[in-house]
Amino acid sequence: MGDGIIIGVLVIVVFIGIRSSVKHFTGQGGCCGGGNYKPKKKKLSKVIYKKTFKVEGMHCNHCKVRVEEIVNDIKGVAGKVNLKKGELTVSYEEDVDDELIKSRIERAGYSVKEISK
Repeated sequence: MGDGIIIGVLVIVVFIGIRSSVKHFTGQGGCCGGGNYKPKKKKLSKVIYKKTFKVEGMHCNHCKVRVEEIVNDIKGVAGKVNLKKGELTVSYEEDVDDELIKSRIERAGYSVKEISK
């Protein structure tokens, strides 16, 4: 009887752990904010060039949305994150210093490892 109770409790704990992990990595968990919030898209009138930023520390959809909003708040640029690749593609409408974009991303708790054209 005692063994059955212990096994039952362990099964419940493992189930809750797996369910929480799945929610976290799909952006529905509470640790990163979660939710189904969709940021508004930023349209640029004319894209003169694009760059790719390798960003570390993004784990879920909430992280993706946060990084995109950080970049979209900067005049003259728009960002789009590919979460699986850990990349942020920035479209430039005017010249903006890469250090400005990098510093804002890092201030939010992420790391920019590489910038390429």
